[in-house]
Amino acid sequence: MDLTPRQIVAELDKYIVGQHKAKRAVAIALRNRWRRQQLPETLRDEVSPKNILMIGPTGVGKTEIARRLARLARAPFVKVEATKFTEVGYVGRDVDSMVRDLVETAVRMVKAERMEGVLDRARELADERLLDYMAPVPRRERPANPFAALFGVPAAPRESEQEFEQRAAEARRTRSELRARLAAGELENEWVEIEVEDTRPPMMEIFSGQGMEQMGVNLQDLFGGMLPKRMRKRKVRVSEARAILQQEEAQKLIDMDEVTAEALRRAEQTGIIFIDEIDKIAAGAGKGSGPDVSREGVQRDILPIIEGSTVMTKYGPVKTDHILFIAAGAFHIAKPSDLIPELQGRLPIRVELEPLSREDFRRILTEPENALLKQYTALLATEGVRLRFDDSAIDAIARVAEAVNAQTENIGARRLHTMLERLLEEVSFAGPDMKGREIVIDASYVYERLGDVARDENLSRYVL
Repeated sequence: MDLTPRQIVAELDKYIVGQHKAKRAVAIALRNRWRRQQLPETLRDEVSPKNILMIGPTGVGKTEIARRLARLARAPFVKVEATKFTEVGYVGRDVDSMVRDLVETAVRMVKAERMEGVLDRARELADERLLDYMAPVPRRERPANPFAALFGVPAAPRESEQEFEQRAAEARRTRSELRARLAAGELENEWVEIEVEDTRPPMMEIFSGQGMEQMGVNLQDLFGGMLPKRMRKRKVRVSEARAILQQEEAQKLIDMDEVTAEALRRAEQTGIIFIDEIDKIAAGAGKGSGPDVSREGVQRDILPIIEGSTVMTKYGPVKTDHILFIAAGAFHIAKPSDLIPELQGRLPIRVELEPLSREDFRRILTEPENALLKQYTALLATEGVRLRFDDSAIDAIARVAEAVNAQTENIGARRLHTMLERLLEEVSFAGPDMKGREIVIDASYVYERLGDVARDENLSRYVL
């Protein structure tokens, strides 16, 4: 990934409105990773990532920036909530699990990429397996069991060589005809019974008394090849059978040892961990009530992960020295300075995200490639309803969103989801009965549906 910081910001602009400081910070951090890879190996290990702390109210784009950045870089990415973790010795998730989750994500990514590369070959093998189920090739009979005569079991009549050749030729002819029909797509809706590997492993639960999270142990992994593979029969249509068999064949064609090695490398070198709600484990909210072991304990446990340590996973040890950590929080009650000093030092880049204005709401509704109005228009188009928002309606929605956020809790762009659901409730409900019609949403309709709720502060607390 060799995008320049300017190009990275331009890509993020397609989905996220405003927040240029945050976009510039993450773009520089991502570019520095590329720069680090170009350094000599002796110097490369000395350059550590500059972790980021995002400060801003909910709904302004903190999580979306991190998620889009990881997708842009094709890097393993996990989002965790700091409040889910507990200090070692307490019941709950331990902080090492965020690294294990990152490795699992990396394995899935690499596996999907490798399987994509062998899908054509896997489809050919899947078609051959389909033909084996639909037109099996006859096999020669086994020699008679010498013990059968001792127990009085009559021997089955042996077919002659000529009869076997006739049966084999007929099967090959049928198979050739089916192959041609299969290639032409004529058998897609036919039913076939296939035998697939049972991927539902028997699980046993292990509970640790030392506050470690609940773990599931796969018996197949535990005993390796000692347990035979369990197979089960399924009756499905040919199109579905091909997809199932294609996945099985693709799985066989890739080398899982190579997948694991590449996944561990990606997790260590390009992984991104987004730690949300980090302000909830700061000590500021609980000052004056004595030390909070759980909150500060979680910070102390997170610290070595961010500083750089080795975490054991089921795929092998993972070093966290070069994983990029992006922490985020609203910091309404606590302040960044309430975090323990060592953790503050490991989050050197501070970015403050701005609250959303009326103009931001208007742009969020219309500009991004996944804009909300585009989504609702596309959803109702599936019913044959043409939904159109005029400019006055967009202005009215933005104005009401700004007003409600100011009167009640400011939840940023998430307010728009609640408002649009209420605004389009009648249209969505009656959509199947309005096929072929065009519905125009204007300002008067917006104020009719939302005006009284927006004016009544007590009502808007519960409805919007």
